[in-house]
Formats: sequence, C-alpha cells, structure tokens
Amino acid sequence: MKVFKIILSSVLVSFLLMNCGKGKNESTKANSESVLDQNVVKIKRVLKSLDSADRFARNIPKGQQHWKTVGVKDWCSGFWPGVLWYAYEHSGNDSIKKAAEKFTAPIKTIAFSPAEDHDIGFMVYCSYGNGYRLTGNEAYKEVMLAAADTLATLYNPIVGAIQSWPSKKNKYPHNTIIDNMMNLELLFWASKNGGDKSLYDLAKRHAEVTMKHIVRPDSAVYHLGEFNDKTGAFIKGHTHQGYADESMWARGQTWGIYGFAVAYRETGEQAFLDTSIKLADHFLNRLPEDGIPFWDFDDPRIPNAPKDASAAAIAACGMFEIANIISDEKLKAKYNNAAKKFVEILSSDTYLSGKANDALLLHSTGHHPKGSEIDVPIIYADYYFMEALLRLEKLEASTSNIGKSH
Repeated sequence: MKVFKIILSSVLVSFLLMNCGKGKNESTKANSESVLDQNVVKIKRVLKSLDSADRFARNIPKGQQHWKTVGVKDWCSGFWPGVLWYAYEHSGNDSIKKAAEKFTAPIKTIAFSPAEDHDIGFMVYCSYGNGYRLTGNEAYKEVMLAAADTLATLYNPIVGAIQSWPSKKNKYPHNTIIDNMMNLELLFWASKNGGDKSLYDLAKRHAEVTMKHIVRPDSAVYHLGEFNDKTGAFIKGHTHQGYADESMWARGQTWGIYGFAVAYRETGEQAFLDTSIKLADHFLNRLPEDGIPFWDFDDPRIPNAPKDASAAAIAACGMFEIANIISDEKLKAKYNNAAKKFVEILSSDTYLSGKANDALLLHSTGHHPKGSEIDVPIIYADYYFMEALLRLEKLEASTSNIGKSH
C-alpha cells in the first residue's frame, strides 16, 4: 500500500508539472499580482499594531488575532523586516519603506556582537540584505560585511563547517544543521562585495561537508550532523525538529533544496546543483495528493499529521532558484511549474489567512517534537511566500515580454 501511495503521488506530481503551466501565464500573473496587492494592504494595516521597532513578529497562537513578538536575538527577527522590504519592492509605498528601515535598524547589533549561533545569515541577510538590494544604502552594506565576519568566527577548519549551535550546553562536540546552508549566501555575498575572499572558500567548504555527510543516500537530509571537533570525523546524523533521525523532515529538505541551489549559483560546482535537484525531486515525489507537505513525511499519523505551509513556500523559492540557474529548458519548465503550483495552492482560501488573523499564511509547523508552533502562522512562512510571489511575478513579466518580442 505504501508503494502504491508513493507511485500515485509521483503520478500526481507529474500531472501537475505537465499541466499547471499550460495556457495560464496571464491568469497566473494576475493572481500573483492580486495576492501581492492584498498582502500589501494587510501588511500596512498590521503595522499599526506593531509599533515597537525592537519587537519582531514570530507567530500567532491558536485562537489569537495578532502576532506574538520576539526580541532582536531571536533567530526569526530578520523575517519581519524582510516581509516589509518585499512589500515595498512590490508596492513602492514610502510608508512601508520607512517601516522596513525602522525594523531593520535594531538588527545591526547582531553584526557587531559575538556570534551566538549560525542564524546571523537569516537575521541580517533577510533584513539588511533586502534593504541594501533595494536601496543601495552603503550603511547597510557595512553591517552586512560585519555580519559575515561575525558568522565566520563559528567556522571550524578541522571539520570544514560552521558550528550551528555553539552553546557550551550543547551535547555535541561539533554540530552543523541543514538550515545553515541558507546562511552561506551572506558569506558568498560578502566575498564579492569588499569582504575577505576567504569567506568564499569557507562557505564552499561548508557546503561540501554538508553535502557529503548530511545529505543521505535516500535523497533526504539529516537535520543535524554531529562531528568530532578535534579530528573532523563525522559521528552521526540526528534530528531535533523532525519525527526521527532517519525520517524526512519537510522544512529541512527545503533548506537543502534552496541552499544547494544558491551554492551552485555562487560557485558553479555541478555537484551542488545535482544535490539540489536530487533533494527537490525526492520532495516532489513524496508530496501528498493536495500538494502541501506534512511537517514530516514519515509521521505515522499521516494523513492526520499537521501540514507545514512554510516548507511549501521555501520549496517554491528553491525551485524557482533551480529553474533560474539551469539551461535545460525542459528542466527549467519542470521546476518553474512545480514552484508555481506551490504558490497557487498557498494562495488558495485553504492557506491564505484572510480575515482570520494578521498573518498571510495559515498552517505552518515549527518545532513539532517540542510541541511548539504547531499548525499556526509563522513569520518565515510569510517571508518565503512573499519571495515566491515576487519571483513568480518577475518570471511571468519576463515570459510576457518574450512573447511580445516575437
């Protein structure tokens, strides 16, 4: 029965990939623009209740309307200003730009403080990175360069990877988690924009070690790789946020899809692209019939396990990234169409929060084993949803222009 379900899922995915892009360019474009417009209106309204610059949206507990906020040191602090920068990118609205600047400013302290964990990339690149990309503010660039240097202090040259959780309370001699692949972009960027060139080598080496030890032979990933910090030897793969060490934690898989695609984009190393594609195909082949992953593909309670909309949003961004960096037109269409389908489903009444609360998306899952943030709105789901919508908007605009040129 399990084999039958996998085959059925694969057939469904193939059908969606073949059909979701046919004859829909204009309607999909209109939908992405419409959803972005709706999101901007909502974000402007929500800003009225989030007035403290050093408090950042994190989640909305069940039954509540407004965002629960966290301080600047929370790993999610960069996502709310990132959402604002994306809203400004789409709308050009000056009041949203000012809000983005307001919420970005407090994160500066992360760049100039001793590194507490690997999340510096999430915190600074999503806030200052988007701000610099959209405004060219040189002060933002300086913060990003400092943040890259701070992140690099966690690198262990013996292991060849960044220590993700360096706390003395940590039970592992050296740990590197799959999420850390997303923080390498800050290092790659810094190496090209005035930072030390060694940051490129450090990031590339980290990706190689992750690819070798954290990507499993079954095309899924471990959440955490444990290493001997004195010899660099790989000890064991673990999970903290998945169902089991050898299960397929949905969000972890998408960190890998997206992270290795970026690593290929920055280095040209074919193995990174091959890995990203392998992880993406495994993810697509195991999707349930409705197209949105459960929080862990191997939770024995499926189909009664919670979903993770955040994983679908990250997957969409990762697959748009794959499509953008490969030359094979058939594969380009495959991953663009898969990404479009995720955006389409997330833009439906099932996942859009509408008037339910202040978030954009419903049904994300954070740390299921700890009973934390289960089936609730989470800020990084909104962040990657906005990114995916903007990527789709640009893709359709490009496709439309190509069509007109003929």
